[in-house]
Amino acid sequence: MRNRFTQLILGAMVLGIVTGFLLNANLDPDAAKTVAGYFSIITDLFLRLIKMIIAPLVLTTLIVGIAHMGDSGSGDSPSLGRVTARTLGWFVCASSVSLLLGLFMVNLLQPGVGLNLPLPDEHAAAVLQGSALNLKDFVTHLVPRSIAEAMATNEILQIVVFAVFVGVACTKLGHHGKVVAEFANSVANVMLRVTSYVMRAAPFAIFAAIAAAVTTNGLDILVTYGKFMGGFYLSLLILWLLLALAGLVIVGPRIRRMFALIRAPILLAFSTASSEAAYPKTLEGLERFGVTKRIASFVLPIGYSFNLDGSMMYCTFAVLFIAQAYGIHVPVGDQISMLLLLMVTSKGMAGMPRASLVVIAATLTTFKLPEAGLLLILGVDQFLDMGRSATNVVGNAVATTVVAKWEKELFSEQTAAAIASPDKS
Repeated sequence: MRNRFTQLILGAMVLGIVTGFLLNANLDPDAAKTVAGYFSIITDLFLRLIKMIIAPLVLTTLIVGIAHMGDSGSGDSPSLGRVTARTLGWFVCASSVSLLLGLFMVNLLQPGVGLNLPLPDEHAAAVLQGSALNLKDFVTHLVPRSIAEAMATNEILQIVVFAVFVGVACTKLGHHGKVVAEFANSVANVMLRVTSYVMRAAPFAIFAAIAAAVTTNGLDILVTYGKFMGGFYLSLLILWLLLALAGLVIVGPRIRRMFALIRAPILLAFSTASSEAAYPKTLEGLERFGVTKRIASFVLPIGYSFNLDGSMMYCTFAVLFIAQAYGIHVPVGDQISMLLLLMVTSKGMAGMPRASLVVIAATLTTFKLPEAGLLLILGVDQFLDMGRSATNVVGNAVATTVVAKWEKELFSEQTAAAIASPDKS
């Protein structure tokens, strides 16, 4: 199914490029702009579908994620709280590094600069209004006057604040809290299914978006796509080196063997663009490496919700690429606020197809950036998803190994094999 979807995306991209090239070569600039406007009917509908699912999805997944964190630290084992604290501490540090690296690299490489896409009038006004927002207005704006109003207007920061209160309350109310968390989980699952339906329209939106872009800008825009993809994969390579270096410092030279044991799940995640598909093999590789089952089965599943290193770096890289493409300057203060927002909104959304696209769409809305910019990255998202999925596997494997080392539950491969098969020892 995934291979068929990839083929549809490839076909849509090629058809969009060919259609746009023919129209660009045979129409004058005014006529080309008019024709591109007709393509926008499809892209506008797709964007509306994306916006339709943002608020309920962010609300429910955050509530479930926070409630799950509360459950993780409520066991009977005296060491469970320490393991949870160390695990979440590593996740916060790794997420911060991923977000900051994406931010640094996109500012360094500036892949979107020079594209100079025309900024719609309504977005130009929104940018001017947003830039005038002072600290007092920003702080008071964090708290919603009504959660219904916040969801109706897709005010993601306000939804996050409300979700944090509800999630924390669920962890303190025992049975009643679990009922609310289970209801939120059910709604989240429904919204994930709705998201999968929406994403089936992606090939049509990709064709329309690329055809419109090439019609008005010619084939030069493909150079921008190449810079974007090349810059992102370079950033992923640097992130892999940083993760390997952290593992080397904490675990020692033995970390190279861990990378060898998870080579197969990394390739599986890359080829399927799904880090979840690699979960069983990753768990098996870590246990063979010497991580105890207790640590591996606890840290790894939480990591799939709270430690998506590749996906988080992509969010900052993509959002600022879109701003650069429209010639919008994002102040340093707004970039820091963006990091904090992405740190929260990206949690708990791992099981969702194209999760990063929804998070990026929510961030664009929050910072008054053109929502149509999502269509710029939509065409190449599948190929970037392959790299970030593989990176998610690497990040979670390193995190699990590090926590096992801290807990003194990282044994030799021989000891791990003996523990797994005591009757053969």
